[in-house]
Amino acid sequence: MSIAIVTGASSGMGREFVYQISEKYKSIDEIWVIARRVDKLNELAASCNKVKIRPLKYDLSDDADLIRFKLLLFQEKPQVRILVNSAGFGIIGTFEEVSTDNSLMCKVNCVGLTKMMELVIPYMTCKRGNIFNLASSAAFMPQPSFATYAATKSYVLSLSRALNKELKDKNITVTAVCPGPVKTEFFDVAEKHRSVKLYKKLGMSEAKKVVSLALNDGYHGRSVSVYGPVMRAFRILSKLLPHELMLKFIN
Repeated sequence: MSIAIVTGASSGMGREFVYQISEKYKSIDEIWVIARRVDKLNELAASCNKVKIRPLKYDLSDDADLIRFKLLLFQEKPQVRILVNSAGFGIIGTFEEVSTDNSLMCKVNCVGLTKMMELVIPYMTCKRGNIFNLASSAAFMPQPSFATYAATKSYVLSLSRALNKELKDKNITVTAVCPGPVKTEFFDVAEKHRSVKLYKKLGMSEAKKVVSLALNDGYHGRSVSVYGPVMRAFRILSKLLPHELMLKFIN
C-alpha cells in the first residue's frame, strides 16, 4: 500500500497539500491525515473523493501519541511515498510576552517534525519519495517580536537542506517550503499578543499557489521552495546584506 502522510491537515497548508496530492498522485492508495481536531479531519475525508483518507487524531507535542503512531506504522508497514510536515504554529510578540509558548513552539515545530521523519523515513521504500517540511521566509533571518518562531523555522530549513543531501542515495527529496504570509488560520493563533504588520497582510499569498509550487519543486528535486518574487528577493537580500542593517529597516 502506497500512502502519503500529512500532519497539520485539519486546516491551511496541510489541508491544501491533501487536496493537491489526491489530485496529482494517482499511485497513492491512501492519505493519512494527522491533527488534533478530528472533527476537521473527518470533514476533510468527506470532502476529498479522489483517494481514501484516514483521519488520525494525534498531537505531535504528546510523546504518547507519537508512540501510538510508531506502533501504527509497525503494524501496517506501509510504503510511504510522501511525508508533509505541516503541523506547527507561531505567536507574534516579544519573547517575554509569548512566555511558555516559546518552548511549545520548539516542541511542535522542531521536535515533532524531527520525530515524524525519524519514524517515517524507514518506511519510505517506494522508488522515489518526497518530504515537504513547512518552514517559512522567517527562516532567512532573525525576526524580533517573532523570535522563537523564526528560530524554529531556521532549524527546519537547515535540517531539510542537509537531509536532502543525505537521502539522495535513497532517492528521497527533502524540500523546505518557505513562503511569506499565507491566507490561512495561522494568524488567528499568531495574533495572540500583537497584530501582524500591515505590509505582511497586504502581501499574503494563496495556499493553493504555494502548495502547487512546492509539489513542483519537490518533483524536480529542489531543497527549497520559495513562492513569489518578493520572498525570493527577500531570500537573496538576506544572504547579501548584513542582518543588522535589514533588521533596522524591518523594524
